[in-house]
Amino acid sequence: MRFEVPQFIEIEDKIFGPFTWRQFVYLGGGIGLAVIIFFYLPLIVFILFGIPLALLAGALSFYPVNNRPFSFFLEAIFNYLSGQRLYLWRQKSNIVHRGSRPTKTSASSRERNRSLRPKSDIASLARKLELQALQKIE
Repeated sequence: MRFEVPQFIEIEDKIFGPFTWRQFVYLGGGIGLAVIIFFYLPLIVFILFGIPLALLAGALSFYPVNNRPFSFFLEAIFNYLSGQRLYLWRQKSNIVHRGSRPTKTSASSRERNRSLRPKSDIASLARKLELQALQKIE
């Protein structure tokens, strides 16, 4: 038996003529509210609220941003504006590997280990750079 595998599963089905369900709902709702505002409220209210509402409905229906729907773009804007933007780094622990525990060493073996370390140790390099920066400031 042979089965056909669907090829274009990302593309939405056209339900109402050339429009998908999402496009139809956005256009119907936005332009419908703009028409109601036009007929039942003064012209200035239509200009202030109806026209931007109809433009938003058109953008939600047809305007993609980076090949994604405009609604995703609006959601990202809302999440950015309402979310926290201050990121602080906090070191959680000094454990490098959970399975190993640091062993206690004597003072003489610590001194030997320090002398055996290569000169390109990160801490010493950081200290050298800080000293150079401080000397340049003065």
